[in-house]
Amino acid sequence: MIICVPTHENRGLDSGVYPHFGSAPAFIIHDTDTGETKFLDNNNQHHGDGTCNPAQKLMGETVDVVLTGGMGARAIEMLNAMGIKVYMATAGTVRNNIEALNDQKLEELTVRNACGQHNMHGGCGH
Repeated sequence: MIICVPTHENRGLDSGVYPHFGSAPAFIIHDTDTGETKFLDNNNQHHGDGTCNPAQKLMGETVDVVLTGGMGARAIEMLNAMGIKVYMATAGTVRNNIEALNDQKLEELTVRNACGQHNMHGGCGH
């Protein structure tokens, strides 16, 4: 399984989880099958509300799951349409969140619960 997690630092699996997908400075992409981890800069982190395009951010990457502290409903719809599931990350490291996902302790984000879980802009700012 290939997992993408927004971050602000390049410390591999020990990188902290950035609280919002669209405005994250970078992403950690980890393949749980091979153990390979790579760092991907986010060249579109300063987009306006409602213009987040997760497909563009992950261009050329194969991803099965996104773990994030927050994401708007439109971005979730776009990722789901690409076959990518989105889960609510907890504070901590990429490693902690991958372990929580494997232990089925993370809540899946859907269009219905995106606004209630999206804390970066105080609600449905997307």
